[in-house]
Amino acid sequence: MNADHHDSDDGEGDHGHGSHDHEETADHGHSGSDSPDRGSHDHTHGNHGHDHDGHAHDHDDHDGHAHDHDDHDGHAHDHDDHDGHAHDHDDHDGHAHDHDDHDGHDHHAHDVSSLGAAVVTVSTSRTLEDDPAGDAVAAAFESAGHEVALREVVGDDFDALQSAVDRLVDRDDVDAVVTTGGTGVTPDDVTIEAVSGLFGKELPGFGELFRRYSEDEIGTRVVGTRATAGTVQGVPVFCLPGSENAARLGSEEIIVPEAPHLAGLATRPEE
Repeated sequence: MNADHHDSDDGEGDHGHGSHDHEETADHGHSGSDSPDRGSHDHTHGNHGHDHDGHAHDHDDHDGHAHDHDDHDGHAHDHDDHDGHAHDHDDHDGHAHDHDDHDGHDHHAHDVSSLGAAVVTVSTSRTLEDDPAGDAVAAAFESAGHEVALREVVGDDFDALQSAVDRLVDRDDVDAVVTTGGTGVTPDDVTIEAVSGLFGKELPGFGELFRRYSEDEIGTRVVGTRATAGTVQGVPVFCLPGSENAARLGSEEIIVPEAPHLAGLATRPEE
Protein backbone atom coordinates (compact mmCIF):
# COMPACT_ATOMS: atom_id res chain seq x y z
CA MET A 1 0.00 0.00 0.00
CA ASN A 2 1.39 3.42 -0.85
CA ALA A 3 2.41 6.18 1.54
CA ASP A 4 -0.92 7.89 1.52
CA HIS A 5 -2.55 4.92 3.26
CA HIS A 6 0.17 5.03 5.84
CA ASP A 7 -0.85 8.62 6.53
CA SER A 8 -4.47 7.55 6.85
CA ASP A 9 -3.40 5.02 9.52
CA ASP A 10 -1.58 7.82 11.32
CA GLY A 11 -4.80 9.79 11.22
CA GLU A 12 -6.63 6.91 12.93
CA GLY A 13 -3.87 6.77 15.46
CA ASP A 14 -4.40 10.44 16.28
CA HIS A 15 -8.09 9.81 16.71
CA GLY A 16 -7.39 6.95 18.99
CA HIS A 17 -5.18 9.22 21.04
CA GLY A 18 -8.01 11.68 21.17
CA SER A 19 -10.17 8.96 22.68
CA HIS A 20 -7.47 8.37 25.29
CA ASP A 21 -7.54 12.04 26.19
CA HIS A 22 -11.26 11.81 26.90
CA GLU A 23 -10.54 9.06 29.41
CA GLU A 24 -7.95 11.22 31.07
CA THR A 25 -10.47 14.04 31.30
CA ALA A 26 -12.90 11.72 33.03
CA ASP A 27 -10.15 10.71 35.51
CA HIS A 28 -9.48 14.37 36.13
CA GLY A 29 -13.13 14.83 36.91
CA HIS A 30 -12.85 11.93 39.35
CA SER A 31 -10.03 13.76 41.10
CA GLY A 32 -12.51 16.51 41.80
CA SER A 33 -14.56 14.16 43.90
CA ASP A 34 -11.34 13.41 45.85
CA SER A 35 -11.03 17.10 46.70
CA PRO A 36 -13.57 16.96 49.58
CA ASP A 37 -11.14 14.54 51.28
CA ARG A 38 -8.55 17.27 51.04
CA GLY A 39 -11.07 19.60 52.64
CA SER A 40 -11.56 17.08 55.47
CA HIS A 41 -7.83 16.99 55.91
CA ASP A 42 -7.77 20.75 56.26
CA HIS A 43 -10.45 20.56 58.92
CA THR A 44 -8.41 17.98 60.83
CA HIS A 45 -5.40 20.23 60.51
CA GLY A 46 -7.50 22.96 62.08
CA ASN A 47 -8.20 20.66 65.05
CA HIS A 48 -4.51 20.03 65.26
CA GLY A 49 -4.05 23.76 65.59
CA HIS A 50 -6.50 23.73 68.49
CA ASP A 51 -4.34 21.17 70.31
CA HIS A 52 -1.31 23.44 70.20
CA ASP A 53 -2.48 26.48 72.11
CA GLY A 54 0.90 28.14 71.88
CA HIS A 55 0.68 28.15 68.19
CA ALA A 56 -3.05 28.58 67.92
CA HIS A 57 -2.73 31.93 66.24
CA ASP A 58 -0.41 30.57 63.62
CA HIS A 59 -2.69 27.66 63.09
CA ASP A 60 -5.63 29.99 62.98
CA ASP A 61 -3.80 31.70 60.18
CA HIS A 62 -3.33 28.32 58.72
CA ASP A 63 -7.03 27.76 59.28
CA GLY A 64 -7.39 30.71 57.00
CA HIS A 65 -5.25 28.76 54.67
CA ALA A 66 -7.56 25.85 55.28
CA HIS A 67 -10.32 28.15 54.25
CA ASP A 68 -8.40 28.62 51.07
CA HIS A 69 -8.57 24.89 50.73
CA ASP A 70 -12.30 25.22 51.16
CA ASP A 71 -12.11 27.63 48.26
CA HIS A 72 -10.15 24.94 46.54
CA ASP A 73 -13.06 22.64 47.35
CA GLY A 74 -15.07 25.11 45.39
CA HIS A 75 -12.51 24.57 42.69
CA ALA A 76 -13.00 20.87 43.24
CA HIS A 77 -16.65 21.51 42.64
CA ASP A 78 -15.56 23.02 39.37
CA HIS A 79 -13.91 19.71 38.72
CA ASP A 80 -17.25 18.09 39.35
CA ASP A 81 -18.60 20.55 36.86
CA HIS A 82 -15.78 19.41 34.66
CA ASP A 83 -17.09 15.91 35.19
CA GLY A 84 -20.22 17.28 33.75
CA HIS A 85 -18.05 18.62 30.99
CA ALA A 86 -16.61 15.16 30.54
CA HIS A 87 -20.19 14.03 30.30
CA ASP A 88 -20.62 16.74 27.72
CA HIS A 89 -17.94 14.97 25.73
CA ASP A 90 -20.23 11.98 25.74
CA ASP A 91 -22.98 14.33 24.73
CA HIS A 92 -20.65 15.60 22.04
CA ASP A 93 -20.18 12.03 20.92
CA GLY A 94 -23.91 11.94 20.72
CA HIS A 95 -23.72 15.18 18.82
CA ALA A 96 -21.26 13.59 16.45
CA HIS A 97 -23.86 10.92 15.96
CA ASP A 98 -26.41 13.67 15.46
CA HIS A 99 -24.51 14.84 12.39
CA ASP A 100 -26.28 12.00 10.66
CA ASP A 101 -29.58 12.71 12.33
CA HIS A 102 -29.74 16.10 14.05
CA ASP A 103 -33.27 17.14 14.85
CA GLY A 104 -34.47 14.39 12.60
CA HIS A 105 -32.48 15.71 9.60
CA ASP A 106 -30.05 13.50 7.73
CA HIS A 107 -27.06 15.70 6.96
CA HIS A 108 -26.16 13.47 4.03
CA ALA A 109 -29.60 13.70 2.50
CA HIS A 110 -28.35 16.48 0.23
CA ASP A 111 -25.32 14.55 -1.03
CA VAL A 112 -25.09 14.25 -4.79
CA SER A 113 -25.35 10.51 -5.41
CA SER A 114 -23.83 10.57 -8.89
CA LEU A 115 -21.41 13.37 -9.64
CA GLY A 116 -20.55 14.82 -13.00
CA ALA A 117 -16.89 15.83 -12.86
CA ALA A 118 -14.88 18.10 -15.13
CA VAL A 119 -11.14 17.40 -15.23
CA VAL A 120 -8.88 20.21 -16.41
CA THR A 121 -5.20 19.58 -17.04
CA VAL A 122 -3.13 22.75 -16.83
CA SER A 123 -0.10 22.28 -19.05
CA THR A 124 1.61 23.60 -22.14
CA SER A 125 3.05 20.20 -23.02
CA ARG A 126 0.35 17.62 -22.23
CA THR A 127 -2.46 16.44 -24.46
CA LEU A 128 -5.57 14.40 -23.65
CA GLU A 129 -3.78 11.39 -25.15
CA ASP A 130 -0.78 11.91 -22.85
CA ASP A 131 -2.22 13.00 -19.52
CA PRO A 132 -1.35 10.61 -16.65
CA ALA A 133 -2.55 12.99 -13.92
CA GLY A 134 -5.87 13.61 -15.62
CA ASP A 135 -6.25 9.88 -16.22
CA ALA A 136 -5.74 9.21 -12.50
CA VAL A 137 -8.40 11.74 -11.50
CA ALA A 138 -10.90 10.44 -14.06
CA ALA A 139 -10.30 6.84 -12.97
CA ALA A 140 -10.93 7.74 -9.32
CA PHE A 141 -14.32 9.25 -10.12
CA GLU A 142 -15.38 6.46 -12.46
CA SER A 143 -14.34 3.68 -10.09
CA ALA A 144 -16.61 5.24 -7.45
CA GLY A 145 -19.57 5.21 -9.83
CA HIS A 146 -19.45 8.85 -10.87
CA GLU A 147 -19.23 10.27 -14.38
CA VAL A 148 -16.56 12.39 -16.03
CA ALA A 149 -18.58 14.98 -17.92
CA LEU A 150 -15.59 16.27 -19.85
CA ARG A 151 -11.83 16.64 -19.88
CA GLU A 152 -9.78 19.40 -21.38
CA VAL A 153 -6.25 20.78 -21.43
CA VAL A 154 -5.60 24.46 -20.76
CA GLY A 155 -2.23 26.16 -21.04
CA ASP A 156 -0.46 27.92 -18.18
CA ASP A 157 -2.32 31.14 -18.80
CA PHE A 158 -4.15 33.07 -16.08
CA ASP A 159 -7.01 34.39 -18.19
CA ALA A 160 -7.53 31.17 -20.15
CA LEU A 161 -7.64 29.06 -17.00
CA GLN A 162 -9.95 31.40 -15.12
CA SER A 163 -12.27 31.56 -18.12
CA ALA A 164 -12.31 27.75 -18.42
CA VAL A 165 -13.25 27.18 -14.77
CA ASP A 166 -15.86 29.93 -14.88
CA ARG A 167 -17.40 28.31 -17.95
CA LEU A 168 -17.35 24.78 -16.54
CA VAL A 169 -19.15 25.58 -13.29
CA ASP A 170 -22.05 26.95 -15.35
CA ARG A 171 -22.66 23.60 -17.01
CA ASP A 172 -25.64 21.59 -15.81
CA ASP A 173 -23.71 18.32 -16.10
CA VAL A 174 -20.81 19.46 -13.90
CA ASP A 175 -21.03 19.05 -10.12
CA ALA A 176 -17.31 19.32 -9.37
CA VAL A 177 -14.19 20.57 -11.14
CA VAL A 178 -10.66 19.22 -10.63
CA THR A 179 -7.58 20.87 -12.08
CA THR A 180 -4.14 19.29 -12.20
CA GLY A 181 -0.92 21.23 -12.62
CA GLY A 182 0.28 24.76 -12.07
CA THR A 183 0.21 24.64 -8.27
CA GLY A 184 3.94 25.08 -7.71
CA VAL A 185 6.12 28.16 -7.38
CA THR A 186 7.64 28.55 -10.83
CA PRO A 187 6.78 31.78 -12.68
CA ASP A 188 4.29 30.04 -14.98
CA ASP A 189 2.45 28.28 -12.13
CA VAL A 190 -0.67 30.44 -12.08
CA THR A 191 -3.43 27.95 -11.31
CA ILE A 192 -3.90 28.98 -7.68
CA GLU A 193 -3.99 32.67 -8.50
CA ALA A 194 -6.43 32.20 -11.37
CA VAL A 195 -8.83 29.78 -9.67
CA SER A 196 -8.80 31.16 -6.13
CA GLY A 197 -9.87 34.52 -7.53
CA LEU A 198 -13.18 32.87 -8.42
CA PHE A 199 -13.84 31.29 -5.02
CA GLY A 200 -17.01 32.29 -3.26
CA LYS A 201 -15.93 30.21 -0.28
CA GLU A 202 -12.49 28.77 0.34
CA LEU A 203 -11.96 25.23 1.65
CA PRO A 204 -8.59 25.49 3.42
CA GLY A 205 -8.90 22.04 4.98
CA PHE A 206 -8.41 20.42 1.60
CA GLY A 207 -4.90 21.80 1.09
CA GLU A 208 -3.97 21.12 4.70
CA LEU A 209 -5.10 17.50 4.49
CA PHE A 210 -3.52 16.94 1.10
CA ARG A 211 -0.14 18.21 2.32
CA ARG A 212 -0.39 16.02 5.41
CA TYR A 213 -1.08 12.96 3.27
CA SER A 214 1.77 13.87 0.91
CA GLU A 215 4.42 14.38 3.56
CA ASP A 216 5.51 10.75 3.85
CA GLU A 217 5.97 10.55 0.10
CA ILE A 218 7.88 13.77 -0.58
CA GLY A 219 8.95 14.91 2.88
CA THR A 220 9.58 18.60 3.50
CA ARG A 221 9.20 19.39 -0.18
CA VAL A 222 5.48 19.43 0.60
CA VAL A 223 5.89 23.11 1.55
CA GLY A 224 6.12 23.91 -2.17
CA THR A 225 2.73 22.35 -2.88
CA ARG A 226 -0.04 24.95 -2.99
CA ALA A 227 -2.98 22.62 -3.56
CA THR A 228 -6.23 24.35 -2.65
CA ALA A 229 -10.00 24.16 -3.07
CA GLY A 230 -13.11 26.27 -2.82
CA THR A 231 -16.58 26.71 -4.26
CA VAL A 232 -17.33 28.71 -7.41
CA GLN A 233 -21.01 29.50 -7.86
CA GLY A 234 -21.86 26.57 -5.60
CA VAL A 235 -19.59 24.09 -7.39
CA PRO A 236 -16.58 22.67 -5.51
CA VAL A 237 -13.33 23.21 -7.40
CA PHE A 238 -10.14 21.38 -6.41
CA CYS A 239 -6.64 22.28 -7.58
CA LEU A 240 -4.09 19.44 -7.51
CA PRO A 241 -0.43 19.26 -8.53
CA GLY A 242 0.34 17.88 -11.98
CA SER A 243 2.14 14.68 -10.99
CA GLU A 244 0.31 11.40 -11.44
CA ASN A 245 0.94 10.29 -7.86
CA ALA A 246 -0.32 13.56 -6.40
CA ALA A 247 -3.41 13.52 -8.60
CA ARG A 248 -4.22 9.95 -7.59
CA LEU A 249 -3.66 10.63 -3.90
CA GLY A 250 -5.77 13.77 -3.82
CA SER A 251 -8.63 12.39 -5.86
CA GLU A 252 -8.86 8.92 -4.31
CA GLU A 253 -8.28 9.87 -0.68
CA ILE A 254 -10.02 13.24 -0.41
CA ILE A 255 -11.89 14.57 -3.43
CA VAL A 256 -13.99 11.57 -4.47
CA PRO A 257 -15.03 10.74 -0.87
CA GLU A 258 -15.96 14.35 -0.03
CA ALA A 259 -17.10 15.96 -3.28
CA PRO A 260 -20.66 14.51 -3.21
CA HIS A 261 -21.24 15.95 0.26
CA LEU A 262 -19.65 19.30 -0.58
CA ALA A 263 -21.58 19.59 -3.82
CA GLY A 264 -24.82 18.88 -1.99
CA LEU A 265 -24.09 21.37 0.78
CA ALA A 266 -23.01 24.13 -1.58
CA THR A 267 -26.27 23.96 -3.52
CA ARG A 268 -28.61 23.21 -0.61
CA PRO A 269 -31.42 25.75 -0.32
CA GLU A 270 -31.62 27.85 2.82
CA GLU A 271 -33.82 26.39 5.52
